[in-house]
Amino acid sequence: MEFFLSCFESGGELAQGWYGWYAINIDPVSGERSLVGSGGYFGPPDVNGVVEIGYSVLPEWQRRGYATEIVNALVTHASSFENTNSIIAHTSPRNDASKRVLISSGFREVGISEDNLRFEHTGL
Repeated sequence: MEFFLSCFESGGELAQGWYGWYAINIDPVSGERSLVGSGGYFGPPDVNGVVEIGYSVLPEWQRRGYATEIVNALVTHASSFENTNSIIAHTSPRNDASKRVLISSGFREVGISEDNLRFEHTGL
């Protein structure tokens, strides 16, 4: 939380919406809310227009399409800004589920960065 606070303090209004979001499931019958996961950006687009996404889904909610929904929402939001030229994501070479989510969401593997696979969205 301190990290995000410092980002907002240093970035001002331009930083709003460019960090963490929570994914919540609302039961249609009871209205009960449950934390599903989170997603967000590592900040606004850099000087080259590159924005990096990250996401996570709690184990009990995995394999239900939530990661794909989070990634697609992040891509749609980032793509709506003129200064976004590229959207990237990183994942472990062993995380097959995450690789499938990224590929199904329009990303392609473009290299390795710090022992993680680097993916770039192909639809901008």
